[in-house]
Order: sequence, then C-alpha cells, then structure tokens
Amino acid sequence: MKGIVFTEFLEMVEDAFGLETVDYIIENSALKSKGIYTSVGTYPFSEMVSLITNLSQKVNIPADDLIYEYGKYFFNVLFTNHSGIFEAYTSPVELLNSVENHIHVHVRKIYPEAELPTFDVLENKDNSMIMVYKSERGLYKFAQALIEKTFEHYNRSAIVNFEKLNELGTEVKFTITQNEK
Repeated sequence: MKGIVFTEFLEMVEDAFGLETVDYIIENSALKSKGIYTSVGTYPFSEMVSLITNLSQKVNIPADDLIYEYGKYFFNVLFTNHSGIFEAYTSPVELLNSVENHIHVHVRKIYPEAELPTFDVLENKDNSMIMVYKSERGLYKFAQALIEKTFEHYNRSAIVNFEKLNELGTEVKFTITQNEK
C-alpha cells in the first residue's frame, strides 16, 4: 500500500483525535516500519489494518466507520493534489465511469507497483450506474465515501447503496442513483 495512504491516515487521526492517539495506535500496533512512513514508500496493508484496529479500540468507533471517514478525508487529499482530474469531467457519473479505464491507468504510470481496486461498470446511465468494486483489501467503505464525495464535489447528491457479494467485502456491488437537481 502506498505510503501516502498511511501518512494521510495519521494526519487525519491527529486532526480528529490528537497526537496522543497517533502515538497510542503506533505503539500498540506491530509495525515493521515502526510507524515511520514516507508518502512515496510502499508498506504492508497489514500495518494499516493494525492501525485501524487499534484506533477503533481506542476511540470506540467501529473500524468500518473509521474507514468511511478516512475515505471522506482522503477525497480532499486527492482533490488538492490532482484537481485536474476533476476538471476533466463535467459530472460525477462521468468521472466514476472513467476510474478504471482512465484514472487508474494514470495512477499506474506514476506508481507502477500500486495495487489498486478494480471498478467494473455494469450499467451506466445519465443519472445512475451500477459498478462492482473488487479488492483483496475489502475497503469498500473507503470507496463508498469517495463516491459520495465525488457527487458533493459536483454539487450533486446521490443515493449510494451497496451489496456485499462476499462476506469479506472484497467484492461489492454499488448502485448509485443521482438525485435530481
């Protein structure tokens, strides 16, 4: 997993819960990296699981809720660092439809070793779409938050429903219906 995901996660934790909580989750996680991350480095996903698990226990918030909140936070990181992507599209549905065949292609050019989820679009209409998220990491709540924030960015709203296609959440079908303006 790319280091930027770790560095920004720890920034979010510090902003939301304080530096003491960051220290706590690092100290109580079995981290080969010892919690020292660079944004361009690559680190085992198991370290993120450990950090989230310890944060969940410390602040008494379910891990899925924390992952969802982190997805909302990370959207702002993406927008700040890659605003051109958002300017290239005129609607949230158009952007979401291009994730796999355009955006992830460019990400892989920058980070060839990045392990990205896949998004298979099963149905795409003007104001709705059905897509299947696939990732060994099962961070579908992170993906849900990014989808919802994408609609907010374009001053639109949508109903985003999901159906886990397996217990682990490594395959999840999202049904997205944009609300009328």
